[in-house]
Amino acid sequence: MTVQESPVPEAMQRHRRRAVVAATVGTAIEWYDFFLYGTAAALVFPHVFFPGAEPYTGVLASFATQFVGFAARPLGAAIFGHVGDRIGRKSTLVTTLILMGASTFLIGLLPGYATFGLAAPLLLVLLRVVQGIGVGGEWGGSVLLSMEWGSERRRGLMASWPQLGVPLGLLASTGMVKLMNATTSGDAFDSWGWRIPFLASAVLIGVGLYVRLRVLESPAFTEVKQERVLVRQPVWSVLRHQPLTVLTSAFVRMSEQAPFYLFITFVLTYGTKELGLPRGDLLNYTLVAAAVGLVSVPLFGHLSDRFGRRRIYGIGIVCTAAFAFPYFGLLDTGSSGLVLLAIVLSLVFHDIQYGPQAALIAEGFGTNVRYSGAGLGYQLASVIAGGPAPLIATAILEHTGSSTGVSWYIIGCCAVAMIALLLMPRPAPATPAPARAVPASTDAEA
Repeated sequence: MTVQESPVPEAMQRHRRRAVVAATVGTAIEWYDFFLYGTAAALVFPHVFFPGAEPYTGVLASFATQFVGFAARPLGAAIFGHVGDRIGRKSTLVTTLILMGASTFLIGLLPGYATFGLAAPLLLVLLRVVQGIGVGGEWGGSVLLSMEWGSERRRGLMASWPQLGVPLGLLASTGMVKLMNATTSGDAFDSWGWRIPFLASAVLIGVGLYVRLRVLESPAFTEVKQERVLVRQPVWSVLRHQPLTVLTSAFVRMSEQAPFYLFITFVLTYGTKELGLPRGDLLNYTLVAAAVGLVSVPLFGHLSDRFGRRRIYGIGIVCTAAFAFPYFGLLDTGSSGLVLLAIVLSLVFHDIQYGPQAALIAEGFGTNVRYSGAGLGYQLASVIAGGPAPLIATAILEHTGSSTGVSWYIIGCCAVAMIALLLMPRPAPATPAPARAVPASTDAEA
């Protein structure tokens, strides 16, 4: 087995910075692709790919295609988790970046229903599945590449840098949609303007590949290879030996991921359809909130190093639950200042959880199964939280005509997350020996 040489001590800091930049830039690009779809699903896709449906049905169908991408994310976590724990973080991240970028670019070329008929939404679903697989494998590797280059005392901060991919991706995707919305007149945006941000992902992927190809493998994974404690079937191993850690990692995200997709996607539908707010204003407010996240995400990651991951995360859960009713109360005023306040605060309370979340989940698994375990736990939440959230909120709103039920839904998600946080096992050893991770006779490589 060829073992990568460790960088000399003088170069360690340079390689660490390069790993953080590569993880953050690549993640930002992938989340740009993923969020771009969510914005288009709320504003454009109902009449481009489902033009014959009633407005409510068209929105539901559009959000359903978005959910397909979430459902595919655990599959991506399993596939690339296996590869990442067997081969390495770096090469896996290059593959996920290409996969995500290609599918996003092809969505930009996809004809609408008027041109391609039923094949158009079917191909949209297929490309969304590929997107989901790509982003499902992305998160675990990017977080680990950054976290495993840092010291144990600063894991919360180091793991939070790739989490900046969310506000960066949200900022870039919302900004591109707003730019095209402002520069195209009449029906031009719905006709072709929305495609430009998707096609632009080709350029971003080139940038991401350049950055990631210059990174060395993480020292922690290199040590695992040197000590020959790789696991033959890391996905099966972690499901067999740490099922509670995987499940609590998924359910602890109920208070973060489900409300988040209401705050950035469902709010566009609710604000324009129910409240009659200008689409451009809502996009502006989302841009401001995303910009705040560039500070708040690493801040709360750092605070988790000082005061503990669980304490900071628990505060975030409580704040999100407490804000469930005030959030819609502020939106319903229709006042620009109060609507802006609602959107910004909603993402700040999300960031209290999202900052320490990467380290909180990743530390539950040993290095030789960490990509698989953390990725599965994180991405399983997509099926129970992020994916169905806009669908559930839309259905509640349609059947009740009120946001009250949506607020209770957010509170319910927070209650489930708090229980999961209390049940979550303590961190695993950083680099376990075969006997600690899995029985050597069954899973560990001899």
